[in-house]
Amino acid sequence: MMANRAKMSTKRKFVADGVFYAELNELLTRELAEDGYAGVEVRTTPHRTEIIIRATKTQNVLGEKGQRIRELTSVVQKRFDFADGAVELYAERVQNRGLCAQAQAESLKFKLLAGLAVRRACYGVVRFVMEASAKGCEVIVSGKLRGQRAKAMKFGDGYMIKTGHAGQVYTDVAVRHVLMRQGVIGIKVAIMLPQDPKGIVGPKIPLDDVVTILEPKEEPSPESILQAQQAAEAAAANAALQQQLLAQQAEQLAAAAAEEPVDPSMQAGF
Repeated sequence: MMANRAKMSTKRKFVADGVFYAELNELLTRELAEDGYAGVEVRTTPHRTEIIIRATKTQNVLGEKGQRIRELTSVVQKRFDFADGAVELYAERVQNRGLCAQAQAESLKFKLLAGLAVRRACYGVVRFVMEASAKGCEVIVSGKLRGQRAKAMKFGDGYMIKTGHAGQVYTDVAVRHVLMRQGVIGIKVAIMLPQDPKGIVGPKIPLDDVVTILEPKEEPSPESILQAQQAAEAAAANAALQQQLLAQQAEQLAAAAAEEPVDPSMQAGF
């Protein structure tokens, strides 16, 4: 598939990229489920394709002496017809797993498979997410939770925006299916990320309805303005008076020099 990219039209390239990402994500989700898989990023350069796997347990993803990631690289290379050395896989640790919806959905999945009660498992996830400085969290579990009748349970805390641009930017959502003995249970985890000016923990852009009120500048009182004006006027008057005195002194010196008698010896040139 990747070998024929140069001959494709632009529309087919976009479709092929989407199919490639979906199939790769499905493969890694199944393979690295127990290692806290939290998403994948594909970076395409002219010479090679870099695949960055985000996970909470990067050491398990790499394997002993990098064996496991080499195996995954080989599988991806053969499946998508990459040339030798044209694809590379890297593992990146999730900075804050409490703010990663995929990691929390996987965690909840294994809790339910281990036989933990649904309410206890969900409230544990919600509490862990809120302690990781999230603005809000919502967990929905649907299926045959107890008994033969299927139902949905919703657990939430904090503030959650679901619509508009803020819902796309601020909300991290993950869906998982748990194959229980009595049937399939669906899990949906939604996390409202906090605003971060550096863009590390959450989005840089602030929410539309957040109003920041700045402290007003300190305005001078009328008395201080009047005093400053009077001081400026007094300084200007003093400067004018000094200039007048200097001019008078210069006039007096000039008059004295004109009235001074001339020595006769100086006139004779001796």
